[in-house]
Amino acid sequence: MALSGGVDSSVAAAELLRDGHEVVGITMRLWGGESDTGCCSIADVDDARRVAQQLDIDHLVFNFTDDFNKHVVDPYVQAHRDGLTPNPCIECNRHLKFDRLSERADLLGFDAVATGHHARVVQRDGVWFVARGEDPAKDQSYVVHMLPQRELARTLFPIGHMTKAQVREKATALGLRTAAKPDSQDVCFITDGGGRTAFLGSRIPFRPARVIDAVDGGALGEVDALEMVTLGQRRGIGLPGGGPKRYVVGIDHASATVAVGDESLLLCDSLAVRNVVWAHQPVAGPVAVQCSAHGAAQPGDLARDGDDSNGNHSNDNEVVITWSSPQRRVAPGQSVVFYDRSNTYVLGGGIAVG
Repeated sequence: MALSGGVDSSVAAAELLRDGHEVVGITMRLWGGESDTGCCSIADVDDARRVAQQLDIDHLVFNFTDDFNKHVVDPYVQAHRDGLTPNPCIECNRHLKFDRLSERADLLGFDAVATGHHARVVQRDGVWFVARGEDPAKDQSYVVHMLPQRELARTLFPIGHMTKAQVREKATALGLRTAAKPDSQDVCFITDGGGRTAFLGSRIPFRPARVIDAVDGGALGEVDALEMVTLGQRRGIGLPGGGPKRYVVGIDHASATVAVGDESLLLCDSLAVRNVVWAHQPVAGPVAVQCSAHGAAQPGDLARDGDDSNGNHSNDNEVVITWSSPQRRVAPGQSVVFYDRSNTYVLGGGIAVG
């Protein structure tokens, strides 16, 4: 049981015990630098240890800092250098919580791996799928969309059938020290004091960029760090207040130029997605598409790259979504997850091209 030191994983461990499993709590030490939020701080490791004591289960700490730097932190920095907007928590799930941890579980002879995510694992016609959790406001199926069949078959989400309120009620009834602990919302290696600017500024050089009007090309100002600008951004782009709302509608890294304009300029009819992974097999046709961790899914039509009129295709790892109605453009680098038409089961997901 992956114990993060939060209330969700604490109750998940208790649920496993109630169901009769033999449970060992595992806390992953991921970030060796300064941390005051997320699941990497010393306080969180201590909370996980004390919850394990309360539940009377063994507790182990695995040091995966090298893997975390390689698969999460370094790509996060490089993505900003390249003008992308990454999802570090998804990459942590992909490479650490459901890859590196599973490898260690195999070595130690565990039968299953469990986490406190608000999601479910279901089997349909012999195929495993990630499904949305019971609580729509806390559903985390988006951030665990990448799990392959082998992992899904032995992954448990013990609180996926519970609302957040029920989780806290359970924690309170059990007297768990994490019962009232606030949810973590931020990237664990970004401190509250310094923020993204300080973190990235110490690792990559920032380039100033011109801010222009997207319609007439007129100069409007300048930003200090092109690497800190993302598509759809409204604040922090060096424009005076009081005028019409303007959004970042285009970023040209070659010329170090940021184009701003009306929100309508962000609307588009389609979205290209690369590096697609499928829950079972490639699909095409009507789907529900979610483009951010807490955003609502939108209907669209999925076509694999190169599909012709006969349904032939050349690349299952690149797809194009045609929206049922125009949607805001998605920042390149963001994860895009496909659900079935009922918006319940994860079919696959990839990375937005732009």
